Amino acid sequence: METRPPLVTVIVPNYNHARFLPLCLKAVQEQTYPCVEIVMVDDHSTDESVTIAESLGVDVVRTPVNSGPAVARNTGAGWASGEILFFVDSDVALAPDAVATGVALLLADPGLGAACGIEDPEPLIRSTQVEDYRSLQHHYWSIGSEGEVSFLWSAMFAIRAEVFAETGPFNPLLKHTEEVDYGHRLSRRHTVLITSAIHGRMGHDRELPALLRKLFHRGRSRVPLYASRRRFARGYETASRAWASVAALLAVVTLPLPLVLGPVAAAVPALLVAASLACDAGMYRFVFSRRCPVFGLFFVGVHFLVNLVIIGGVAAGALQWLASGRFRRLYETPAPAALGTRG
Repeated sequence: METRPPLVTVIVPNYNHARFLPLCLKAVQEQTYPCVEIVMVDDHSTDESVTIAESLGVDVVRTPVNSGPAVARNTGAGWASGEILFFVDSDVALAPDAVATGVALLLADPGLGAACGIEDPEPLIRSTQVEDYRSLQHHYWSIGSEGEVSFLWSAMFAIRAEVFAETGPFNPLLKHTEEVDYGHRLSRRHTVLITSAIHGRMGHDRELPALLRKLFHRGRSRVPLYASRRRFARGYETASRAWASVAALLAVVTLPLPLVLGPVAAAVPALLVAASLACDAGMYRFVFSRRCPVFGLFFVGVHFLVNLVIIGGVAAGALQWLASGRFRRLYETPAPAALGTRG
C-alpha cells in the first residue's frame, strides 16, 4: 500500500505586499510537491492584497488589527492542518522544488528542527539599485552562513507542526527580531539548517531610507536578547561584519582629527575606512565579479552607510537597555495572541 506524503501547510504572512503577492502565491501553487494547502494571513493590509489572493483561489485569514509578522505567522500555524508547516513571506517567490526539498530534509533527519532557505542574488522585481544592493548583500551573508545556525531565516523555512508547537509561538511583541528570538529557542533542542537547496527570489525595499530604518531597528532590538543570553547568533553575525561596522563608526568619529592635530592625522580615519572595507573584502569581490565597476562602487558606498546605521542601532539599543527595564525584558515570553478570522 502506497504511503501518503505528509500534508504541508504553506503559510504566507502578508502586509501590503500587493506588488509581490501574485508572484509569491503563483509560485506556491506551482510547487512540485503534491500535498499542499495554502493559508495566507493578511495582517490588516490597506492595499489590494486580499482581493489578489482571493482571485487566485487562496484561503485568506485576516487579523483584526495590524500586529506584525510574528502574530501573522502564529495565526497561520493555528489555522494549519498540515503535519509540516512551510512559512514563506509574501515578497518571496519560491523555486518550484522548494517545498519538496524542505520536506525531504525534515524526513531524512528526525533531529532537524527547521530547514531554512536562501534567497537568490537577483531581486524578485528589479526597479532600483537599492534593491540590487540588498539582494546581493543579503544573499552573500546568507550563503556565508550555510549549514547549522542558531538563528531562523524566517522568509522561507520548513518545520514540523509538532516542533513548532513544542517550541511555542513567535513572540508577538517583537516587530524586527522575532526570527532571531525564535531561532535561539528552537536551536536549544533541535538543529536549525540554512541551505541553498531551498531557494527563491525575494523582493526588497526600493528606497534607501526604508532599508536603513529597518536595519537600525533590527540592530537596536537585538541588544536585550544578546545581553541576556550573552552570545550572538551562530552563523550570521560574524566577527568580521561586526568589526566592519565598528571601524566605519570610528572612521566618522575621527574625521575632525586633522583640524586638531594637523594634516598627518587624516591617516587615522583613512586607515579606519580601509579596515572597514577590508573586513567586507570577500563580499566586495563577489559583487565586482557579478556587476559592473560603477555599480560596485555604489554598493561599497551604500554598505559603508549600512555599517554605520547598524552600529548606530546597536549603540541606541545599548542606551535604551541601560535606561529601560521594559526594554531589558523585551524577550520574556508573553501570552499567545488571538487568532484571526477567515474570509
